Amino acid sequence: MTAQPARPERSGPETASVMDVSPFKPSLVKAVFRDVTPMHVSRSAARAAASVTRTVLTEIIDGARRAAAAEARRKLIPGDLLSAIDRNVELEVGAKWYDHSPTFQGLTGVLYDAEGVIVPSRKRSRSRKPSAVVGAHRFEAGVKKLLWSQGATAVPAMVRDLDGIASVFLTDLARDAAMVVREGGVKRFGTVTLVMSGEPAPPPFLKDSLQALSARRGDGRTIGRDDILAATTIQLFGGNLRQRALTEAREATQNTSAG
Repeated sequence: MTAQPARPERSGPETASVMDVSPFKPSLVKAVFRDVTPMHVSRSAARAAASVTRTVLTEIIDGARRAAAAEARRKLIPGDLLSAIDRNVELEVGAKWYDHSPTFQGLTGVLYDAEGVIVPSRKRSRSRKPSAVVGAHRFEAGVKKLLWSQGATAVPAMVRDLDGIASVFLTDLARDAAMVVREGGVKRFGTVTLVMSGEPAPPPFLKDSLQALSARRGDGRTIGRDDILAATTIQLFGGNLRQRALTEAREATQNTSAG
């Protein structure tokens, strides 16, 4: 995806840049990680994970705003989310949420078992331990703050979907970061470059930067910033979104201690 055109200037609090907004608090990030792994999460890792999640949600919201603008609407609706994902496959993240949201019903296909019988859709978990879906409501305040920072408003159903996608994405990021620690680096390493029809290819990400994340240093009990960066390369395709998420996460953790 090519560089986005400059956005019109806004007045008031909306002039704050995305980098100045921290909608997902480190304490919330660490709570999600505790649902996934008993490993310690460093402060820099929590900030990096929050930054990556913010970058992904910001890109989704921006795509939805463009879809709404095409129909002369200001308030975002679930259909704008579908349009954003349809226009940019990089935004197809947090896929486990799709089975739980009415917005995505009918888009994941009908499943059949070996006998050709339709498999019923999965029901919501009743486990007492919060899953990415059960605990999705924890992200509502952060999603609303991010929407506000982008000068956007959304109907409750759209907020719910952004809420769920953020929760599932961060949970998957936590699982991959824990795997990176256990395996001592990214063993399933690779990259894909996505090019939209009629648009030039994005500049290649530095190979050395990716290779540096394929092996890790440090103990096997703590998830650090670089483990989050490595997990990001697993979660996101090798396009502009991945590059921006990695860059912004590094910037967000420049002055953060490792503890």
